[in-house]
Amino acid sequence: MKLRPLRALKAFYSLARLVHDPDRLDEVFEMSDALATPEAMRPMVDELAKDPVVARSLEERHRIRIDLAELRRLPEGTLGRTFAEHMIAAKLDPAALPTLPSDDATQFFRAHLYETHDVWHVATGFGTDLVGELGLQAFYLAQIPGPLPSLLVAVGFLRSALFDRELTGPFMEALVRGWRMGKTARPLFGVRWDEHWGQPLAEVRRRLGLDPEDVAAGGVSALAA
Repeated sequence: MKLRPLRALKAFYSLARLVHDPDRLDEVFEMSDALATPEAMRPMVDELAKDPVVARSLEERHRIRIDLAELRRLPEGTLGRTFAEHMIAAKLDPAALPTLPSDDATQFFRAHLYETHDVWHVATGFGTDLVGELGLQAFYLAQIPGPLPSLLVAVGFLRSALFDRELTGPFMEALVRGWRMGKTARPLFGVRWDEHWGQPLAEVRRRLGLDPEDVAAGGVSALAA
């Protein structure tokens, strides 16, 4: 992938700021915007479309609806209830995400990944701490090779090298686990999560081929291992 100089500068500026403060979600958006050229995204979309289920999702372009209050009323242990509790505990607001267009497959590719990022956290078991985020980015790399997950993984390693050396071990464990999970699981891209809110999370994970032991080892628990 070849970026124009200004886009490359924006991407690396955001990377540098994320290394200093990995909680800056705005810098992730800035980096994503800099990398989201049609030339960069088209090969990823074409590769994903080789899977017939994913290809159908790119044609239908279903957008998920999230109502945390409604999801909290679902039975304990369901995907929707667990997702709502995850979002509330992490003080995350779905409305804070930018609303992106989905007029074609390339636009939908980006919009869908934005909208479902935290559902992927819940499905894979990775937390929203720095270690968990690195694990999820490794999962992304295994399923959807692209520049943004690679750069975010680089942020994690730079952060551990410069500021948090004690996290190097947990980083490596999360990286290996996320990559392995991504390679063995069914494609998560295009899943209509809102059609599964009321189903037991364990059953959703089983159907997606997410290994229970890897899921159990994800997230913050990696720090205590």
